[in-house]
Amino acid sequence: MKNKGEQASGSSGRASSLRIIRPLVEAYLGFVRESDRNIRLMGLTPGQFDVIATLGDTDGMSCRELSRKTLVTKGTLTGLLDRLLSKGLISEEVSPTDRRSRIIRLSEKGDEIFRRTFDAQIHYLDPFFERALKEEEMELLRTLLLKIRDEFSKKGSNGGGKEQTRE
Repeated sequence: MKNKGEQASGSSGRASSLRIIRPLVEAYLGFVRESDRNIRLMGLTPGQFDVIATLGDTDGMSCRELSRKTLVTKGTLTGLLDRLLSKGLISEEVSPTDRRSRIIRLSEKGDEIFRRTFDAQIHYLDPFFERALKEEEMELLRTLLLKIRDEFSKKGSNGGGKEQTRE
């Protein structure tokens, strides 16, 4: 018996994307579940890890840049930065080029946490990918995922540019 994704695709006239949406979402959810579980075991929330990993090995960045480079929503970022600041994991200063902007950097304590957790997280996740895919398959998957991301990122997209008709 076919699963829903298989039944809905193909010659029935439904969108071919249905063949990949469910496996893509299931892979994403599996990744997030394992990644978040390991991050929490290291004493961080996923949002904290995202900010710390993004700031690691940088000279710091503005809140706007940090918002663009993390997966944390703008509304969540302010509270998250306040909590990291109160824990002494980041520091902030007024930007020398724009007094309205703050520059966020890892503190010494934050850098220590970055050094301890970032490599540990990569080391934890690598085997999942290495068991599932050969090196050339990983590169192909990366290329394909970036193509999909770029298509969704296009400005003014209306469903892939296809005319919407009513029957």
